[in-house]
Parts: sequence; structure tokens; C-alpha cells
Amino acid sequence: MKSFYWYEAVYEIVRLIPKGRVTTYGLIAQYLGIPSARMVGKALNLLKNANPSDIPAHRVVNARGELTGRHAFATPTLMQSLLESEGVRIRNHRVIDFEQICWNPSVELLKEKPH
Repeated sequence: MKSFYWYEAVYEIVRLIPKGRVTTYGLIAQYLGIPSARMVGKALNLLKNANPSDIPAHRVVNARGELTGRHAFATPTLMQSLLESEGVRIRNHRVIDFEQICWNPSVELLKEKPH
């Protein structure tokens, strides 16, 4: 039986993404040492069946800021609606000002560690 302990690690990182910010599948994979952004997407895709409200999967986008995971939500517009309710601006399924609001766990979590 395969161990998918890293799914929980993905969920823990996603829980840390602040409201009004987004991150990418690739940045999460890089931070956790997971070999593929697709593996992060797979972990998040499993949530559509469980639908835990404490994991803000809507804050994870692709490397270009596109809402590629939107079809995994209850409706294709739910991801965008959730992001917009947090102040994230979207146009044509893409985050406006993506570079400015992108949360990189490798940088942001390093800032939070006590010295």
C-alpha cells in the first residue's frame, strides 16, 4: 500500500495561505520537496470528494496565475467567487497582479521562523 503522507503536508501548507493571497502548485511542491506540481494538484483534487472547509484550495493556482483547478469545485465559478470575496481580482480566469499577491511558502515561512 502506498503512503500518501505528503497529502497532509500539502493541506497544512494550503491552510497557511493568507486570505487575499494565492500560491501555486509548483511553489508548494518546491517547498515540500515533492517532485511534481501535478502531485500537489492531485492531493487538492481529492478534496472535491471530501470538501473540508478548513483547506482553502481556492487559493492555489497555476504558475501563470490561472484558475486551472476551478473545475474541481462544486461549480466552475466557485473558485473565482471565493477568491473575489477575499479581494483577489480575476479577469478571464486569471489572477490580476499575480506577482504582487503570490505567497511563496519558501520565502514567507522563512520570515516567520524565530531567529
